[in-house]
Amino acid sequence: MMPRPTLPRGRLRKTALVGLAVAAATAAFLPTAGHAQEAAERQWNFSVLLDGALIGEHRFRLTALEPGSRSLESTARFTVRVLGVPLYRYRHEARELWRGDCLARIASDTDDDGTRNTVRQDFAPDAGCLRSFAYWNPAILASQPLLDPQTGKTEAVQVSREEDGVITVRGQPRPATRWRLMGPKYPIDVWYATGSGEWVGLDSTVRGGRKLSYRLP
Repeated sequence: MMPRPTLPRGRLRKTALVGLAVAAATAAFLPTAGHAQEAAERQWNFSVLLDGALIGEHRFRLTALEPGSRSLESTARFTVRVLGVPLYRYRHEARELWRGDCLARIASDTDDDGTRNTVRQDFAPDAGCLRSFAYWNPAILASQPLLDPQTGKTEAVQVSREEDGVITVRGQPRPATRWRLMGPKYPIDVWYATGSGEWVGLDSTVRGGRKLSYRLP
């Protein structure tokens, strides 16, 4: 999951995009969804960088509840500065309840540089299996459509397997598989650690050719 702040022309635009992968390819390169349920609690505390400069953080905490259910809490805080002067601020908090690999409830609050948005939605078990932009869960690669936690709207997207690489994870180089997520605007490359399938990074080229990255410090 990744929020999508919308900035005025000439500033950073950070786009959340996820997509559809062939189920066989997903099974071949990523662990099963049950892998994410092994620990009682998991955390991803990403540093967020724009062209290599730190602009904030995005933290995720996944907690196992009763058998088959999980809760996710996420908090994003970005500030883009020029010559030390804040030009743009973004704040986003989301709380999700998952039953199995399906989203049961979402509540989010966003302050996109002064523009506020609130989402409150519940999903009935017989309404079909909907998923959000939950990058921590490889099952999203075989889902269509996906819910944007900032707007509460679903989006049709596409995903493709790209060339693997090595990225820095907690100060160490680590081989990782890469999936490219495409939507109406910019692509996002999501990185999963080879072998374990842990979500370890994200890269996107945004407006003006600038590079937005998530890294685990």
